[in-house]
Amino acid sequence: MGLLEDKVLLVNGGSQGVGAGVVRAAVQEGATVVFTGRRADVGEKLAADTGAHFVRADLADPAQARDSVVRTVNAHGRIDCLVNAAGLTSRGSLLDTTPELFDQHIAINLRAPFFAMQAAVADMTARQAPGTIVNIGSNCAHGGPPDLAPYSAAKAGLAGLTRNAAHAHRWDRIRINDLNIGWTDTEGEDATQRAFHGAQDDWREQAAAALPMGKLGQVDEIAGFVVFLLSDRSGVMTGSVIDCDQIVFGGQG
Repeated sequence: MGLLEDKVLLVNGGSQGVGAGVVRAAVQEGATVVFTGRRADVGEKLAADTGAHFVRADLADPAQARDSVVRTVNAHGRIDCLVNAAGLTSRGSLLDTTPELFDQHIAINLRAPFFAMQAAVADMTARQAPGTIVNIGSNCAHGGPPDLAPYSAAKAGLAGLTRNAAHAHRWDRIRINDLNIGWTDTEGEDATQRAFHGAQDDWREQAAAALPMGKLGQVDEIAGFVVFLLSDRSGVMTGSVIDCDQIVFGGQG
């Protein structure tokens, strides 16, 4: 049996990048998977490739974030696991971030996970059933570079939300953890590097050469760890904010 056999999983932001990696890994581990995304063409292709069910949603709208859970429950009778993987990484510093950009980051990186968790936990507690949630955070929760000020603020908030919700619902046997990932090799990161940093086709090779492990974070490796956190193999672990990166925060020299 797979690690997620007979589990119903919703992956918000699952049509590409880390979220898509989680969809693929969870299907292989036996889960019934629903995932959301904004682009129908990308989502429908992944659904066809994996057998997962695609729901088109704009998670910037809190009603659609909640509805993603409702639609999962309506289709499958329950939700056992939730992954919040959607992320916005557009650049902005303390000095040049507009209120509109700030609100966009809060909407996707913090508000959407909040209301998806709210709906998922409501279903779990109503059934008096255990569940697991994994939030995809970022090492920027520790501070982040100057051009990621609103992103860092939102991801720090997500780490705090994870701990708060895990503490509040530990007696409901709902385990909630946060995985702070670092620089990761995704389609979205490729677009970001080209749009904001003038990167050329060899940017991955240049980045890898400057990193301790000689590579960026890999989607399949992160997805495998997320599946572990969702599964019973992670035991009683809850309220943890885990740095899944090759930067050692607090290290010197």
